[in-house]
Amino acid sequence: MLHGIPKVISPELLKVLMEMGHSDEIVLADGNFPAASHAVRLIRCDGHRVPELLDAILQLLPLDQYVDKPACLMQVVPGDTAKTPIWEEYGRIIARRTGLQSPFEEAERFAFYERARKAYAIVATGESALYANLILKKGVIAEEQVSG
Repeated sequence: MLHGIPKVISPELLKVLMEMGHSDEIVLADGNFPAASHAVRLIRCDGHRVPELLDAILQLLPLDQYVDKPACLMQVVPGDTAKTPIWEEYGRIIARRTGLQSPFEEAERFAFYERARKAYAIVATGESALYANLILKKGVIAEEQVSG
């Protein structure tokens, strides 16, 4: 264990976050997402929910400040009556950690899958909420942010 690293961040996830560069994307996938068949790099976090991972990741990973919407949600399939209250929870976490008030774009289901296939990594979670998949685009850390 290390000081300052949230306990939910595994060594494997920490390594991947460190390897990612500006504009690389990471997918936080719910339990229904076909993570294993879509991932270039798969990280298992089956016992965790997306909100707790999102909160922990955003303590370490800056979102891309050069795009309007650095986070992407999977759009509800037309005709599906599923509700997405978890999106509001994501919004609160992102606002608290980054100050962003409107960070989300939405991608149609199959467009989301294609984007996930190109992501740096997919984190498979135990999240049971529907449409709980989330893509984060990594930003940069300026020199003054890292010097002490």
